Amino acid sequence: MTAQQLKNSILQMAVQGKLVPQDPNDEPASVLLERIRAEKERLIKEKKIKREKNPSVIFKGADNTPYEKIGDEVVPLDVPFDIPDSWEWVRFVNLVNYYMGKTPPRKESEYWDKPAFCWVSIADMVADGEITETKEGVSVYAADKSFKGNISPVGTLIMSFKLTVGKVSILGIEAFHNEAIISIFPYIDDRRIMTAYLFKVLPLISQMGDTKTAIKGNTLNSDSLDNLLVPLPPLTEQARIAAKLDELSTVLALYDKVETESRKLESSFPEALKKSILQQAVQGKLVPQDPSDEPVEALLERIRAEKQRLIKEGKIKKDKHESVIFRRDNSHYEKLDGVERCIDEELPFEIPDSWEWIRLGTVFQHNTGKALNASNRDGEKLTYVTTSNLYWDRFVLDNLKTMPFTDSEVDKCTVQQGDLLVCEGGDIGRAAIWGSNKPMRIQNHIHRLRAYVPVCTRFFYYLFYLYKGAGWIGGKGIAIQGLSSNAIHNLLFPLPPLHEQERIVSAIDTALDIVQKL
Repeated sequence: MTAQQLKNSILQMAVQGKLVPQDPNDEPASVLLERIRAEKERLIKEKKIKREKNPSVIFKGADNTPYEKIGDEVVPLDVPFDIPDSWEWVRFVNLVNYYMGKTPPRKESEYWDKPAFCWVSIADMVADGEITETKEGVSVYAADKSFKGNISPVGTLIMSFKLTVGKVSILGIEAFHNEAIISIFPYIDDRRIMTAYLFKVLPLISQMGDTKTAIKGNTLNSDSLDNLLVPLPPLTEQARIAAKLDELSTVLALYDKVETESRKLESSFPEALKKSILQQAVQGKLVPQDPSDEPVEALLERIRAEKQRLIKEGKIKKDKHESVIFRRDNSHYEKLDGVERCIDEELPFEIPDSWEWIRLGTVFQHNTGKALNASNRDGEKLTYVTTSNLYWDRFVLDNLKTMPFTDSEVDKCTVQQGDLLVCEGGDIGRAAIWGSNKPMRIQNHIHRLRAYVPVCTRFFYYLFYLYKGAGWIGGKGIAIQGLSSNAIHNLLFPLPPLHEQERIVSAIDTALDIVQKL
């Protein structure tokens, strides 16, 4: 699958309502469509636009299938795919006002001398991006009525409909454009959300036009533009779709890069892409930082307070070698046993300023399970999992073995829903999150990691996957050769703000779901 094919697959999911979940609290698209029709009617009455000769109204029949009324005739509507119940189908002409550009006469120099306005051709368009400059400009004279051209304001969505059909850009400048391009204006007061949605999905929707009304070649005409069928989500869902596609743009860029680098290694391509996605994620490059997020220091303060509570209650022992990592002079230092030292050479990559480096034992209470010992027969026989039951992101619980556990061993060795389990032996570092609400015991070659306060545990699971794949666990050289309790306690991990952890995991899960379909 090429990068473009992957992009089209993602867009197909978006326009079918499969990229982000529907929210029953959203105002349905039918209500939005009523506002659009009212606005269009207002513009017709003010003679700013003309009424079509045979206006189209699409509606759902009693059988819950779409129909279209054109004039007095009602016919079943042949739609390319199903959409959620809260969405509506609408013709392009009933959703937006658009106008085509015009090219001033080339032989009349007064249009081109002393350029005062930018003039956009298809060659100037930045695919899926913003136009900030053009190769040519037109003079003030071009704004004269004799030219009959229109200048489009900053923020206008434009689309090519000749030669390269469906190429879209946003104007970062006010500009004229040629007749192969249309400027698009949704029929609502605040156009930003719908403009952002159309900006993302029009490249796909423009390819779904009725070929019977298209001019020969890779070109649409006004009829085929008018008749484009647009799947219209609720306005708030449009915003969620656009935001998710923004998140995935980084993934697509990575895909394109890895595709280029991996053409001769096709069998390893999906895994290489997965590692690239995770590498970008844990470096803070997959989703943007949000300055309104609770600072990560507040999360660390809650962890410290919870540790103090557990120490006072005698549930854990005070860490005699507690680590504190901090920044100074653009370097990272660790204070341990009263001694400060620079740890820059130990850090595997750079992280955003709003993140912190921590030792894993700072965030997670951890211990291993019970060793199978034939001489230890005290307690109740209970099932337990071994490293042979623990796979990446899953467990295989067939043919579980049993061994005796005393009450104190049950407390120490039982995992609960949300615990992160990590292999100490076997495939060192292999990890999965226990997802069952049924308790289970572990044996001594598995670490049980339980966060002192709520964190996004799946973020840390992905860190183990990345560290293992990069050879930083169970590898050679400076990598950790094994995962003793001391080694897992001292693993250096990046810690983002809690809400950013959740956004990162959401973006990773979406991206890897797409990679899985490769």
